[in-house]
Amino acid sequence: MSDLRTPSVEVLLDVLVGVADKDTAFALIEDLFTIREIRETSQRLAVARMLDEGKPYVAIEEATGASATTIARVSKALNYGSGGYRHALDILQAQSGGQ
Repeated sequence: MSDLRTPSVEVLLDVLVGVADKDTAFALIEDLFTIREIRETSQRLAVARMLDEGKPYVAIEEATGASATTIARVSKALNYGSGGYRHALDILQAQSGGQ
């Protein structure tokens, strides 16, 4: 994975870390990604949340429209990945007051 962390990716990371509000973040995402990419990325985060809650694959498929393959990939990343999903879920949990 270290081959992926190029100088260009570092610049992107600097920009993402520097975004201070939702409207600016949305504008950036809307410019950087296609509508499909935004929907798919948002779907993956929803899948991660539901997996973290212990929901079964069938319920996740029904609720999100994600394929079993996508759910399995998210599950693998959530359990054995770099920790990005876990950090995102921790942020969401903190924002909701730990509920």
